[in-house]
Amino acid sequence: MREALEGSQAIARAVALCEPDVVAAYPITPQTHIVENLSKLVADGDLHTEFVSVESEFSAASVVLGAAASGARAYTASSSQGVLLMAEVLFNIAGLRIPLVMTVANRAVSAPLNIWNDHSDSMAVRDSGWIQLHCENNQEAVDTTVQAFKISQDTDLPVMVCMDGFVLTHTMEVIDLPTLAQVRKWLPPFNFKRALDPSDPKSLGALVGPEFFPEVRHSHHAAVQNALPVIEKVDASWGKAFKRNCGGLLTVEGPQEARIGFLAMGSTVGTLRSGLAHRTEGPDARLIKLRAFRPFPEAALRQAVAGLDHLIVIDRAISPGLGGVLGCEVRAALYGQPGAPRIHNHAIGLGGRDIPETIVADLLSAIEDPDAPAFSVFDADLSMLPPEDR
Repeated sequence: MREALEGSQAIARAVALCEPDVVAAYPITPQTHIVENLSKLVADGDLHTEFVSVESEFSAASVVLGAAASGARAYTASSSQGVLLMAEVLFNIAGLRIPLVMTVANRAVSAPLNIWNDHSDSMAVRDSGWIQLHCENNQEAVDTTVQAFKISQDTDLPVMVCMDGFVLTHTMEVIDLPTLAQVRKWLPPFNFKRALDPSDPKSLGALVGPEFFPEVRHSHHAAVQNALPVIEKVDASWGKAFKRNCGGLLTVEGPQEARIGFLAMGSTVGTLRSGLAHRTEGPDARLIKLRAFRPFPEAALRQAVAGLDHLIVIDRAISPGLGGVLGCEVRAALYGQPGAPRIHNHAIGLGGRDIPETIVADLLSAIEDPDAPAFSVFDADLSMLPPEDR
């Protein structure tokens, strides 16, 4: 059924359709409306779940860890500083191979204090061992949320659904929500084979010494890599059932003969698409939307950039002293590949700065500068900075 919904409200409705047994909630801008809407659904009798209001994000992550470990379908959400406060528990959840779902309403991380959108928060925990899926729009965020519960169950890994704060969470969009009957038919009941049970005592998270720890870490790494075909399979299954999909690991648009490509994640993809469509002149360009950031789809990326001379990688987070986080990942994935394109890595829109369509032409012009740095904060006005910081 199609309804005009705020992004956060749509996510709450999607989570409710998955019938979680436990929801742990702590508010933080711009995620707050998600748990507020879930709370209202519980209060109105439309969602039957154990809704646990906790005193911190650390507690929220701990509650869903314990709930899922005991065999309950569990969900939480957070943003920015909240994700960092959860960090210790996020590593534990992934390391214990606990299947659950969390929405991250992407927001800049302090300091300085900034409540607007970029990808600093989810990038800060990219090595925690969670699957990370990024969404371009609210319809994709709704569909990915339901898919995430199945991906998590099929892989015994937690899934982070990343959606741009404010740009998506606080934007009204017409959403095609599936019915509860449709989701029940598509999403199997939650079943965690290693669930803790007093009648069959076992341990999760026991001490592991040096004699076994490397094997444990390799096992976790292999499990995340093995999630690549699962993500594609689940999205294909969703497409068959609901006549739309989210693009699997990544999608490629534009002419195959194009020699220039753009690569981005999240809502920035829509801006780039619109900017490319509204140009009146300039070279053809390919647009690559990366949906799966973890596991990183190296093979699919190499195929997507085949034939390109230049690849413009757009980042919404930086690793100070190195460059764009996504740009570094792309360079690593393409290193040594015959015919790999020259990579132009730019951060734009940090801290929620507006990204206009016209930036597409500026990014294309920057390719022509032979002295351009390997990385830049493209929309920064360097004249505002002291000379030593330029």
